[in-house]
Amino acid sequence: MKPPYFIETLARNGEVLHRQRVAALPLRLGRGYDNDVILDDAHTAARHAIIEADGEGMPVLRDLGSQNGCIHRGKRLGSIALDGDTVVRLGHSNLRLRGADHPVPAELTDTTMHGWEGGTPALLGLGLIGATALLTNWLNDTQPFQAVAYLLVLSYALAGGLVWSGVWAFGNRLFGRHARLGRHLFILGCGLAALEAWKLSSSVLAYSYSMEALTRYGRHAIIAIVCCMVFFHLRTIKPHHPRRLAAACMVLLLIGSSLGLMSNLQLSGRVADEPYMAVLLPPAFRLSPDHTPEEFFGRAAKLKSGVDAERARAAAGETDDDTE
Repeated sequence: MKPPYFIETLARNGEVLHRQRVAALPLRLGRGYDNDVILDDAHTAARHAIIEADGEGMPVLRDLGSQNGCIHRGKRLGSIALDGDTVVRLGHSNLRLRGADHPVPAELTDTTMHGWEGGTPALLGLGLIGATALLTNWLNDTQPFQAVAYLLVLSYALAGGLVWSGVWAFGNRLFGRHARLGRHLFILGCGLAALEAWKLSSSVLAYSYSMEALTRYGRHAIIAIVCCMVFFHLRTIKPHHPRRLAAACMVLLLIGSSLGLMSNLQLSGRVADEPYMAVLLPPAFRLSPDHTPEEFFGRAAKLKSGVDAERARAAAGETDDDTE
């Protein structure tokens, strides 16, 4: 490790918060103003530690009798050899020493779409949010048209979208240096549009082709779309860890789906969201082949025989209880 040296203050996730250049060793660390590196940490001593060269010229950190000591890998040590990647904790401060000859990895490919910033994605996102809200309200509206009602729906949707995206933008500014509010609005707009497209397409397909699973288990697709939205929000904040973010969102999907299944089972005794398909559309949408009356009555007879058998078993059990 060659001089000059750089003492780095690290965040808990390992990111560098601050670097300070020091020409040579020894290097004194502490809260006092007579140190080479001043630690703004109430849990460090006035003269907490010193970094000096050992007999072979390698830097070693030594504790100067502080109350909280020097921690490395969860253990308090009196002296710690520093190799450039060694992280030590003094009080609540995580520190690392590196020399001017420390190798750095190759530069990352810039995949950021710098032109996709600002007003363009923001306006598109707000437009998608507003259009989705108006379409949803129109499809569910059974009252005569009232412009005020649609204006209220539009204003609530835009306000909610700004709040949701503002929270993500704050996290982006905190952890990614740029807010990127426009991108988060666009992600939200696309997610809401995907949710509405799924609801419409699944209802039409379920009714047209008797695909009851699309509506009975449609909640899981909705959870998956929400998890995709969260993934792209997180990817905007931290674009260099896609696999970790994807794994976290997959865990979130599994947890959400499992909780939904358990909730259905507890409330109704079944895992499906509904006991039968409740979607009703005009007959023109019906493409599944019709069943004859004979098939209908045959299935009804099978159901009746099963119910009668169950009723007989229940009656037999009550008779046995009365006899005892």
